[in-house]
Amino acid sequence: SPQQYNVTSYEATTVAIITLEAFAGMWINAFIVCVLCIAWVKKKTLNSNEKILLLLACSRFCSLCFSWVYSFLSTIYPNYLYVHTIFQLIVFFQSFFNYSDLWFSACLCAFYCIKIANFRNSFFIYLKVKIDMIVPWLLLGSGILALAIGIVAFDIANKPHCNNHNSTGQGNFVKSNIKMDKHFFPSFFLAGFEYAASFTAVIFSAVFLLFSLWRHTRKMQANSMNNLSMDAHIRAMKSILSFLLIYSINFLCLVLKMVYVTKKKNHMTFLILLFQYTFPGVHSLILIFSNPKLEKALLKILPLEKSVKC
Repeated sequence: SPQQYNVTSYEATTVAIITLEAFAGMWINAFIVCVLCIAWVKKKTLNSNEKILLLLACSRFCSLCFSWVYSFLSTIYPNYLYVHTIFQLIVFFQSFFNYSDLWFSACLCAFYCIKIANFRNSFFIYLKVKIDMIVPWLLLGSGILALAIGIVAFDIANKPHCNNHNSTGQGNFVKSNIKMDKHFFPSFFLAGFEYAASFTAVIFSAVFLLFSLWRHTRKMQANSMNNLSMDAHIRAMKSILSFLLIYSINFLCLVLKMVYVTKKKNHMTFLILLFQYTFPGVHSLILIFSNPKLEKALLKILPLEKSVKC
């Protein structure tokens, strides 16, 4: 039977912080799922933006859940975690939902770009007209790409590559590490490709949208149009900039995580984990406050709103 591992103060602190961030992020994303599902039941339908938000919130909730289970078991009950089937399943679902999160985020940014930006290009106009028909295919493609990396991760977890107890001495240890690196290379290559592709989609979407909003703002200033409308565009630009900034930091952390994947009890590893567990909750909060329906629902349940009314 699995026995509890002797946890150091460093590991206990890490698990405690990760637990706090993971549960906060799960609560925020569960809130988005609940609000959108209630709206779905009432209206019998969801628009394209709400479909992407719903799948994004579901993937983030599940990603945080499986990531927390992996971190908790690897620290407290490592013997239980590395039971063959359990380890495979956790690695598969963690990879699948992590990459679903990445691609659904990219889809959301691309959707905002196509829906809001104004360009006279015929292909862009075609995308704007057909966007509601394209979104389900984008989501399906995102799910297939995430499933591909999940299957590769499952296959790698299925093969013993780092528990070579017969490798003793410095020479054998080096050979074991070389074999492990070769075994992980397909996973790292595919992961790096998906990171880069989704991040590129976000960058292009954000740049196009910011350029379009900047042109529109200049036109409004030249024509002395309503200041309220211009303020709304400026707020949209700030929102997109914050989205791009936080996504850039998350991408950097994903790359650094690949570099420091074999290093334990490292301050850089701790900082990477700290931000990666913070990102799904913070970005989801930004999405809530940029969506009137979600913001109104959140304010209704906050104690601050009730105290103001009293």
